[in-house]
Amino acid sequence: MAEALGEEPRQQPRRRAAAILQGTFLLVIALISLIPLAAIVIGTFQDGGEIIRNGISFLVDPADLSFDNYEMLFTDSGLYFRWFWNSLILTVVQVAGTLLVSSFVAYGFAMYDFPGKNVGFILVLVMMTIPFEMLMLPLYVQVNNFNAADQYWIVVLPFLAQAVTIFFFRQYFIGIPRELLEAGRVDGVSEFGMFFRIIVPISKPAFAAMGILNGMMIWNNFLWPLLVLRSAEKFTLPIGLNTLLTPYGNNYELLIIGAFFSLIPILLLFLAFQRFFIEGMTAGSIKG
Repeated sequence: MAEALGEEPRQQPRRRAAAILQGTFLLVIALISLIPLAAIVIGTFQDGGEIIRNGISFLVDPADLSFDNYEMLFTDSGLYFRWFWNSLILTVVQVAGTLLVSSFVAYGFAMYDFPGKNVGFILVLVMMTIPFEMLMLPLYVQVNNFNAADQYWIVVLPFLAQAVTIFFFRQYFIGIPRELLEAGRVDGVSEFGMFFRIIVPISKPAFAAMGILNGMMIWNNFLWPLLVLRSAEKFTLPIGLNTLLTPYGNNYELLIIGAFFSLIPILLLFLAFQRFFIEGMTAGSIKG
């Protein structure tokens, strides 16, 4: 007993040194990961020709920095705010629809027994292995057949039921005791009422995690909106920024500024819900 107590003080300096070493290592990794973001911020103040000739330089004279690029993007390119607004509205609507539809489907798989339940869930797992590029051509043909191109709803519809989101919600829901639902039925709560009044409040971390992941995917979605949207005023932000790259010249300075501001909504979303996001991802990986 005395020997064990004597060893404890000797181990404390080692633990402190290990903690300092670990913290230093994580700090270095964090600083390295911030280098691209710092390059983007500096590049927004540099001349496009200088960027093309010499790249983005961290060693720059402050007198050479200019706000002209911001003025060109926000005044001369009047469509930027329209593209930003289009992306924001589509992301909010699509995330809300995806969470609602996918959680409904997962709720059925997790809480109810019905014929074909296992087969249906296997099909969901199979859909997780199929890349969207394989489904893109038949979807595009159907869009043309129904003359549905250049409509916002056709951008949203194919992504309402996400196999990965269904799988995650299902794994989370099966960890919820069914006795809660039985108690709700005894109290006369409807099936929809039990979902919105019992399941959803309990599953806030799962909804936050899937909301952030789907929000990032939808905000950065490029290929499908590029195929179905034709009017410049209906473009989303990734497509609009792509129009700055032309065969006759590339506006790298405007592209860098546009890309920088496109990071802000996702960054704010993660900072606002990071606690729920981490909790939801951890719980979803353990349950089931």
